[in-house]
Amino acid sequence: MRVVAMLLAGGEGTRLSVLSEKRAKPSVPFAGKFRIIDFTLSNCVNSGIYDVAVLTQYRPHSLNAHIGNGKPWDLDRNQGGVQLLQPYQGRREESWYKGTSDAILQNLSYISERRADTVLVLSGDHIYKMDYSAILAYHQRHAADLTVAVMHVPLEETDRFGIMTTDEQMRIVEFSEKPKARDKGTLASMGIYVFNAEALKRRLSEGGADASRIDFGKHVIPAMIGQDTVVAYPFEGYWVDVGTIESYWQTSIELLDPANTLQLYAPDWVIHTRSEERPPAKLGPQARVSRSMICNGCTVRGQVERSVLSPGVYVSPGAIVRDSVVMNDTWIGPGAVLDKVIVDKCVVIGAGVKLGYGDDMTIVNKAQPDRLTTGITVVGKGAHIPAGLTIGRNVVINADRDEEDFSADLVASGETI
Repeated sequence: MRVVAMLLAGGEGTRLSVLSEKRAKPSVPFAGKFRIIDFTLSNCVNSGIYDVAVLTQYRPHSLNAHIGNGKPWDLDRNQGGVQLLQPYQGRREESWYKGTSDAILQNLSYISERRADTVLVLSGDHIYKMDYSAILAYHQRHAADLTVAVMHVPLEETDRFGIMTTDEQMRIVEFSEKPKARDKGTLASMGIYVFNAEALKRRLSEGGADASRIDFGKHVIPAMIGQDTVVAYPFEGYWVDVGTIESYWQTSIELLDPANTLQLYAPDWVIHTRSEERPPAKLGPQARVSRSMICNGCTVRGQVERSVLSPGVYVSPGAIVRDSVVMNDTWIGPGAVLDKVIVDKCVVIGAGVKLGYGDDMTIVNKAQPDRLTTGITVVGKGAHIPAGLTIGRNVVINADRDEEDFSADLVASGETI
Protein backbone atom coordinates (compact mmCIF):
# COMPACT_ATOMS: atom_id res chain seq x y z
CA MET A 1 0.00 0.00 0.00
CA ARG A 2 1.41 3.37 -1.07
CA VAL A 3 -0.27 6.11 0.98
CA VAL A 4 -0.34 9.85 0.51
CA ALA A 5 -1.94 12.05 3.18
CA MET A 6 -3.86 15.12 2.01
CA LEU A 7 -4.30 17.45 4.98
CA LEU A 8 -7.03 20.07 4.52
CA ALA A 9 -5.91 23.22 6.36
CA GLY A 10 -7.50 26.07 4.45
CA GLY A 11 -10.53 26.69 6.63
CA GLU A 12 -11.45 30.21 7.70
CA GLY A 13 -12.83 29.04 11.03
CA THR A 14 -15.31 31.89 11.50
CA ARG A 15 -16.81 30.29 14.62
CA LEU A 16 -13.53 31.00 16.44
CA SER A 17 -14.27 34.71 16.19
CA VAL A 18 -11.16 36.94 16.43
CA LEU A 19 -8.84 33.97 17.07
CA SER A 20 -8.98 33.17 13.34
CA GLU A 21 -9.16 36.78 12.17
CA LYS A 22 -5.48 36.83 11.18
CA ARG A 23 -4.76 33.13 10.72
CA ALA A 24 -6.28 29.90 9.46
CA LYS A 25 -7.95 27.80 12.14
CA PRO A 26 -5.31 25.01 12.05
CA SER A 27 -2.60 27.51 13.04
CA VAL A 28 -4.43 28.76 16.16
CA PRO A 29 -2.25 28.10 19.23
CA PHE A 30 -3.41 25.31 21.52
CA ALA A 31 -2.20 23.73 24.77
CA GLY A 32 0.37 26.42 25.32
CA LYS A 33 3.19 25.67 22.91
CA PHE A 34 1.36 23.83 20.11
CA ARG A 35 -0.78 24.75 17.10
CA ILE A 36 -3.95 22.81 16.31
CA ILE A 37 -2.42 21.34 13.14
CA ASP A 38 0.46 19.82 15.14
CA PHE A 39 -1.78 16.98 16.28
CA THR A 40 -2.65 15.79 12.77
CA LEU A 41 0.92 16.20 11.50
CA SER A 42 2.24 14.28 14.50
CA ASN A 43 -0.33 11.54 13.97
CA CYS A 44 1.00 11.13 10.43
CA VAL A 45 4.67 10.70 11.35
CA ASN A 46 3.86 8.61 14.44
CA SER A 47 1.85 6.34 12.11
CA GLY A 48 4.77 6.02 9.69
CA ILE A 49 3.24 8.27 7.01
CA TYR A 50 5.85 10.65 5.63
CA ASP A 51 4.25 11.69 2.34
CA VAL A 52 2.03 14.59 3.42
CA ALA A 53 0.48 17.44 1.44
CA VAL A 54 -0.98 20.41 3.36
CA LEU A 55 -3.67 22.25 1.39
CA THR A 56 -3.86 25.86 2.55
CA GLN A 57 -5.96 28.81 1.44
CA TYR A 58 -7.28 31.29 4.03
CA ARG A 59 -4.55 33.57 5.50
CA PRO A 60 -1.85 30.90 5.09
CA HIS A 61 1.20 32.95 6.13
CA SER A 62 1.24 31.93 9.80
CA LEU A 63 0.63 28.29 8.89
CA ASN A 64 3.29 28.27 6.16
CA ALA A 65 5.85 29.80 8.51
CA HIS A 66 5.00 27.28 11.21
CA ILE A 67 5.34 24.22 8.98
CA GLY A 68 8.31 25.47 6.97
CA ASN A 69 10.20 22.53 5.52
CA GLY A 70 8.65 20.14 8.05
CA LYS A 71 11.79 19.48 10.09
CA PRO A 72 10.13 19.45 13.55
CA TRP A 73 7.97 16.53 12.35
CA ASP A 74 10.81 14.76 10.48
CA LEU A 75 9.11 15.70 7.23
CA ASP A 76 12.10 17.46 5.63
CA ARG A 77 12.74 14.54 3.30
CA ASN A 78 13.81 14.18 -0.31
CA GLN A 79 11.56 11.14 -0.67
CA GLY A 80 8.09 12.20 0.41
CA GLY A 81 8.15 14.84 3.13
CA VAL A 82 5.67 17.71 3.45
CA GLN A 83 4.41 19.83 0.55
CA LEU A 84 2.35 23.01 0.90
CA LEU A 85 -0.29 23.19 -1.84
CA GLN A 86 -2.10 26.47 -2.35
CA PRO A 87 -4.71 27.31 -5.01
CA TYR A 88 -3.58 29.36 -7.98
CA GLN A 89 -5.09 30.61 -11.19
CA GLY A 90 -4.28 28.75 -14.37
CA ARG A 91 -4.80 25.24 -13.11
CA ARG A 92 -7.71 23.76 -15.08
CA GLU A 93 -9.15 27.26 -15.12
CA GLU A 94 -9.68 26.94 -11.37
CA SER A 95 -8.67 29.34 -8.63
CA TRP A 96 -9.89 29.19 -5.02
CA TYR A 97 -10.84 25.89 -3.44
CA LYS A 98 -14.63 25.86 -3.27
CA GLY A 99 -14.85 23.08 -0.69
CA THR A 100 -13.13 20.02 0.73
CA SER A 101 -13.48 17.70 -2.25
CA ASP A 102 -12.85 20.51 -4.73
CA ALA A 103 -9.50 21.08 -3.02
CA ILE A 104 -8.59 17.43 -3.64
CA LEU A 105 -9.98 17.57 -7.18
CA GLN A 106 -7.65 20.46 -8.02
CA ASN A 107 -4.70 18.39 -6.77
CA LEU A 108 -5.41 15.01 -8.37
CA SER A 109 -2.25 15.42 -10.43
CA TYR A 110 -0.23 15.56 -7.20
CA ILE A 111 -1.72 12.23 -6.10
CA SER A 112 -0.90 10.70 -9.49
CA GLU A 113 2.67 11.99 -9.32
CA ARG A 114 3.13 10.26 -5.96
CA ARG A 115 1.87 7.00 -7.52
CA ALA A 116 -0.36 6.50 -4.49
CA ASP A 117 -2.95 3.73 -4.45
CA THR A 118 -4.47 4.94 -1.17
CA VAL A 119 -5.34 8.52 -0.19
CA LEU A 120 -5.75 9.52 3.45
CA VAL A 121 -7.76 12.75 3.65
CA LEU A 122 -7.42 14.57 6.96
CA SER A 123 -8.55 17.77 8.61
CA GLY A 124 -6.04 20.10 10.23
CA ASP A 125 -8.34 21.51 12.90
CA HIS A 126 -9.09 18.66 15.31
CA ILE A 127 -7.40 17.67 18.56
CA TYR A 128 -6.78 13.92 18.81
CA LYS A 129 -4.28 11.09 18.73
CA MET A 130 -4.82 8.33 16.21
CA ASP A 131 -2.68 5.58 14.71
CA TYR A 132 -3.66 5.80 11.05
CA SER A 133 -2.12 2.41 10.32
CA ALA A 134 -5.14 0.82 12.05
CA ILE A 135 -7.72 2.51 9.82
CA LEU A 136 -5.59 1.78 6.74
CA ALA A 137 -5.50 -1.93 7.64
CA TYR A 138 -9.26 -1.87 8.28
CA HIS A 139 -9.80 -0.24 4.87
CA GLN A 140 -7.71 -2.93 3.21
CA ARG A 141 -9.47 -5.80 5.02
CA HIS A 142 -12.87 -4.55 3.90
CA ALA A 143 -11.68 -4.00 0.31
CA ALA A 144 -13.35 -0.62 0.62
CA ASP A 145 -13.46 2.23 -1.86
CA LEU A 146 -13.97 4.64 1.03
CA THR A 147 -13.58 4.26 4.77
CA VAL A 148 -14.90 6.99 7.09
CA ALA A 149 -13.65 7.27 10.67
CA VAL A 150 -16.62 7.68 13.01
CA MET A 151 -17.40 8.10 16.69
CA HIS A 152 -20.47 8.74 18.79
CA VAL A 153 -21.18 12.35 19.80
CA PRO A 154 -23.78 13.82 22.19
CA LEU A 155 -27.24 14.00 20.64
CA GLU A 156 -27.41 17.78 21.15
CA GLU A 157 -24.27 18.24 19.02
CA THR A 158 -25.29 16.16 16.01
CA ASP A 159 -26.14 19.25 13.96
CA ARG A 160 -22.41 20.09 13.87
CA PHE A 161 -21.39 16.83 12.15
CA GLY A 162 -22.07 14.47 9.30
CA ILE A 163 -24.25 11.74 10.83
CA MET A 164 -24.47 8.27 9.35
CA THR A 165 -26.32 5.01 9.62
CA THR A 166 -24.57 1.65 9.15
CA ASP A 167 -25.64 -1.95 8.69
CA GLU A 168 -24.32 -4.94 10.68
CA GLN A 169 -21.19 -5.10 8.50
CA MET A 170 -20.44 -1.41 9.19
CA ARG A 171 -21.30 -0.45 5.62
CA ILE A 172 -22.68 3.07 5.51
CA VAL A 173 -26.25 3.08 4.20
CA GLU A 174 -27.18 6.71 4.90
CA PHE A 175 -25.22 9.93 5.38
CA SER A 176 -26.75 13.23 6.55
CA GLU A 177 -24.56 16.32 6.64
CA LYS A 178 -25.26 18.42 9.77
CA PRO A 179 -28.91 17.35 10.09
CA LYS A 180 -31.24 19.78 11.85
CA ALA A 181 -33.50 16.97 13.01
CA ARG A 182 -32.00 14.82 15.74
CA ASP A 183 -33.40 11.51 14.54
CA LYS A 184 -30.44 10.22 12.52
CA GLY A 185 -28.49 8.75 15.44
CA THR A 186 -25.22 9.91 16.99
CA LEU A 187 -22.59 8.23 14.80
CA ALA A 188 -20.58 11.17 13.47
CA SER A 189 -17.93 11.54 10.80
CA MET A 190 -14.57 12.66 12.17
CA GLY A 191 -13.50 14.18 8.86
CA ILE A 192 -10.95 11.37 8.37
CA TYR A 193 -11.32 9.48 5.09
CA VAL A 194 -9.39 6.67 3.44
CA PHE A 195 -10.00 6.44 -0.31
CA ASN A 196 -8.96 3.93 -2.87
CA ALA A 197 -7.05 6.31 -5.15
CA GLU A 198 -8.72 5.16 -8.37
CA ALA A 199 -12.20 5.38 -6.85
CA LEU A 200 -11.44 8.88 -5.58
CA LYS A 201 -10.20 10.06 -8.97
CA ARG A 202 -13.18 8.49 -10.72
CA ARG A 203 -15.81 10.00 -8.43
CA LEU A 204 -14.27 13.46 -8.41
CA SER A 205 -13.52 13.62 -12.10
CA GLU A 206 -16.92 12.44 -13.27
CA GLY A 207 -18.45 15.57 -11.82
CA GLY A 208 -16.35 17.85 -14.02
CA ALA A 209 -17.30 21.45 -13.40
CA ASP A 210 -20.53 20.30 -11.75
CA ALA A 211 -21.09 21.73 -8.26
CA SER A 212 -21.89 18.22 -7.04
CA ARG A 213 -18.20 17.62 -6.36
CA ILE A 214 -17.49 20.56 -4.05
CA ASP A 215 -17.73 18.99 -0.58
CA PHE A 216 -17.13 15.46 0.72
CA GLY A 217 -19.88 15.51 3.33
CA LYS A 218 -22.55 17.21 1.24
CA HIS A 219 -21.85 15.72 -2.17
CA VAL A 220 -19.19 13.03 -2.62
CA ILE A 221 -19.92 10.61 0.22
CA PRO A 222 -23.72 10.53 -0.35
CA ALA A 223 -23.06 9.92 -4.06
CA MET A 224 -20.70 7.02 -3.33
CA ILE A 225 -23.13 5.23 -1.00
CA GLY A 226 -24.91 2.60 -3.07
CA GLN A 227 -22.35 2.80 -5.90
CA ASP A 228 -19.15 1.94 -4.04
CA THR A 229 -18.07 0.03 -0.97
CA VAL A 230 -18.28 2.65 1.79
CA VAL A 231 -17.59 1.51 5.35
CA ALA A 232 -17.33 3.12 8.77
CA TYR A 233 -14.30 2.72 11.03
CA PRO A 234 -15.30 3.10 14.72
CA PHE A 235 -12.87 5.14 16.83
CA GLU A 236 -13.12 5.22 20.62
CA GLY A 237 -10.19 7.41 21.59
CA TYR A 238 -9.94 11.12 22.37
CA TRP A 239 -11.10 13.43 19.58
CA VAL A 240 -12.42 16.99 19.78
CA ASP A 241 -13.44 19.54 17.17
CA VAL A 242 -12.27 22.84 18.69
CA GLY A 243 -14.08 24.86 16.05
CA THR A 244 -16.05 27.07 18.46
CA ILE A 245 -15.00 29.47 21.21
CA GLU A 246 -16.76 27.32 23.80
CA SER A 247 -15.17 24.03 22.66
CA TYR A 248 -11.72 25.65 22.35
CA TRP A 249 -11.89 27.07 25.88
CA GLN A 250 -13.42 23.97 27.42
CA THR A 251 -10.94 21.60 25.75
CA SER A 252 -8.04 23.79 26.87
CA ILE A 253 -9.20 23.84 30.51
CA GLU A 254 -9.90 20.09 30.48
CA LEU A 255 -6.24 19.50 29.67
CA LEU A 256 -5.51 20.52 33.26
CA ASP A 257 -7.53 17.61 34.63
CA PRO A 258 -5.21 14.74 35.64
CA ALA A 259 -7.80 12.32 34.25
CA ASN A 260 -7.75 13.88 30.79
CA THR A 261 -7.29 11.12 28.22
CA LEU A 262 -5.42 13.12 25.57
CA GLN A 263 -2.19 12.34 27.49
CA LEU A 264 0.02 15.13 26.17
CA TYR A 265 2.94 13.77 28.17
CA ALA A 266 2.87 10.19 26.84
CA PRO A 267 6.40 9.37 25.56
CA ASP A 268 5.17 6.78 23.05
CA TRP A 269 3.11 9.28 21.00
CA VAL A 270 4.87 12.63 21.05
CA ILE A 271 3.14 15.73 19.67
CA HIS A 272 5.80 17.57 17.67
CA THR A 273 5.87 21.29 17.02
CA ARG A 274 8.13 24.14 15.97
CA SER A 275 9.47 25.35 19.31
CA GLU A 276 11.06 28.68 20.03
CA GLU A 277 14.24 28.81 22.09
CA ARG A 278 13.21 30.56 25.29
CA PRO A 279 14.47 30.43 28.88
CA PRO A 280 12.68 28.28 31.46
CA ALA A 281 9.54 29.57 33.13
CA LYS A 282 10.22 31.69 36.21
CA LEU A 283 8.08 32.07 39.33
CA GLY A 284 8.60 35.13 41.52
CA PRO A 285 8.47 35.18 45.34
CA GLN A 286 4.79 36.23 45.34
CA ALA A 287 3.72 33.73 42.69
CA ARG A 288 0.92 31.26 43.34
CA VAL A 289 0.20 28.70 40.63
CA SER A 290 -2.35 25.89 40.82
CA ARG A 291 -3.51 23.32 38.24
CA SER A 292 -2.11 25.23 35.26
CA MET A 293 0.18 24.90 32.26
CA ILE A 294 3.03 27.43 32.29
CA CYS A 295 5.17 27.37 29.15
CA ASN A 296 8.80 28.31 28.63
CA GLY A 297 9.69 31.99 28.75
CA CYS A 298 6.83 32.86 31.13
CA THR A 299 7.35 34.99 34.22
CA VAL A 300 4.72 34.66 36.93
CA ARG A 301 4.80 37.09 39.83
CA GLY A 302 1.07 36.99 40.51
CA GLN A 303 -1.56 34.27 40.82
CA VAL A 304 -2.51 31.71 38.13
CA GLU A 305 -5.39 29.26 38.64
CA ARG A 306 -6.68 26.62 36.21
CA SER A 307 -5.17 28.40 33.21
CA VAL A 308 -2.94 27.81 30.18
CA LEU A 309 -0.10 30.27 29.57
CA SER A 310 1.74 30.12 26.24
CA PRO A 311 5.44 31.03 25.93
CA GLY A 312 6.53 34.50 27.00
CA VAL A 313 3.50 35.53 29.08
CA TYR A 314 4.25 37.97 31.92
CA VAL A 315 1.98 38.05 34.98
CA SER A 316 2.71 41.09 37.17
CA PRO A 317 2.57 41.15 40.98
CA GLY A 318 -0.96 41.22 42.31
CA ALA A 319 -2.47 40.05 39.00
CA ILE A 320 -4.85 37.09 38.99
CA VAL A 321 -5.40 34.80 35.97
CA ARG A 322 -8.25 32.35 36.50
CA ASP A 323 -9.90 29.80 34.14
CA SER A 324 -8.23 31.45 31.16
CA VAL A 325 -6.12 30.79 28.07
CA VAL A 326 -3.40 33.37 27.46
CA MET A 327 -1.27 33.19 24.31
CA ASN A 328 2.31 34.15 23.54
CA ASP A 329 4.02 37.31 24.78
CA THR A 330 1.00 38.84 26.49
CA TRP A 331 1.75 41.29 29.32
CA ILE A 332 -0.65 41.35 32.27
CA GLY A 333 -0.28 44.42 34.45
CA PRO A 334 -0.21 44.72 38.25
CA GLY A 335 -3.52 44.01 39.96
CA ALA A 336 -5.29 42.95 36.74
CA VAL A 337 -7.88 40.17 37.07
CA LEU A 338 -8.63 37.80 34.17
CA ASP A 339 -11.54 35.41 34.62
CA LYS A 340 -12.74 32.96 31.96
CA VAL A 341 -11.10 34.74 29.03
CA ILE A 342 -9.12 33.82 25.92
CA VAL A 343 -6.34 36.30 25.13
CA ASP A 344 -4.50 36.11 21.81
CA LYS A 345 -0.81 36.90 21.24
CA CYS A 346 1.04 40.09 22.10
CA VAL A 347 -1.78 41.69 24.08
CA VAL A 348 -1.09 44.35 26.72
CA ILE A 349 -3.50 44.34 29.66
CA GLY A 350 -3.07 47.45 31.79
CA ALA A 351 -2.81 47.65 35.56
CA GLY A 352 -6.02 47.04 37.46
CA VAL A 353 -8.01 45.84 34.43
CA LYS A 354 -10.93 43.54 35.22
CA LEU A 355 -11.28 41.30 32.17
CA GLY A 356 -14.24 38.93 32.23
CA TYR A 357 -16.12 40.70 35.02
CA GLY A 358 -19.55 39.94 36.45
CA ASP A 359 -21.66 36.96 37.40
CA ASP A 360 -24.22 37.08 34.56
CA MET A 361 -22.96 34.77 31.80
CA THR A 362 -26.23 34.91 29.84
CA ILE A 363 -25.86 38.27 28.08
CA VAL A 364 -24.73 37.04 24.67
CA ASN A 365 -22.50 39.03 22.36
CA LYS A 366 -24.66 41.35 20.28
CA ALA A 367 -22.50 41.18 17.15
CA GLN A 368 -21.84 37.41 17.37
CA PRO A 369 -24.85 35.97 19.23
CA ASP A 370 -24.20 32.46 17.94
CA ARG A 371 -20.51 32.36 18.95
CA LEU A 372 -20.20 33.92 22.41
CA THR A 373 -22.97 32.69 24.66
CA THR A 374 -21.33 31.09 27.71
CA GLY A 375 -19.55 34.00 29.37
CA ILE A 376 -16.18 33.74 27.65
CA THR A 377 -14.57 37.08 26.75
CA VAL A 378 -12.08 37.06 23.86
CA VAL A 379 -9.26 39.52 23.13
CA GLY A 380 -7.73 39.67 19.65
CA LYS A 381 -4.05 39.68 18.77
CA GLY A 382 -2.04 42.81 19.58
CA ALA A 383 -4.78 44.65 21.47
CA HIS A 384 -3.82 47.19 24.15
CA ILE A 385 -6.31 47.50 27.02
CA PRO A 386 -5.85 50.66 29.09
CA ALA A 387 -5.33 50.56 32.85
CA GLY A 388 -8.33 50.52 35.15
CA LEU A 389 -10.85 49.28 32.57
CA THR A 390 -13.65 46.87 33.46
CA ILE A 391 -14.75 44.47 30.70
CA GLY A 392 -17.77 42.18 31.12
CA ARG A 393 -18.74 38.73 29.86
CA ASN A 394 -19.13 37.58 26.23
CA VAL A 395 -17.18 40.62 25.07
CA VAL A 396 -15.03 40.69 21.92
CA ILE A 397 -12.00 42.98 21.75
CA ASN A 398 -10.86 42.93 18.13
CA ALA A 399 -7.22 42.63 17.09
CA ASP A 400 -4.92 45.67 17.27
CA ARG A 401 -7.30 47.80 19.32
CA ASP A 402 -5.40 50.46 21.28
CA GLU A 403 -6.25 52.75 24.17
CA GLU A 404 -7.97 55.31 21.93
CA ASP A 405 -10.60 52.73 20.95
CA PHE A 406 -11.92 52.56 24.52
CA SER A 407 -14.10 55.61 25.19
CA ALA A 408 -15.32 54.63 28.66
CA ASP A 409 -14.07 52.84 31.77
CA LEU A 410 -16.63 50.07 31.34
CA VAL A 411 -17.25 47.68 28.44
CA ALA A 412 -20.57 46.05 29.26
CA SER A 413 -21.23 42.36 28.78
CA GLY A 414 -22.12 41.44 25.19
CA GLU A 415 -20.34 44.41 23.61
CA THR A 416 -17.67 44.45 20.88
CA ILE A 417 -14.75 46.88 20.59
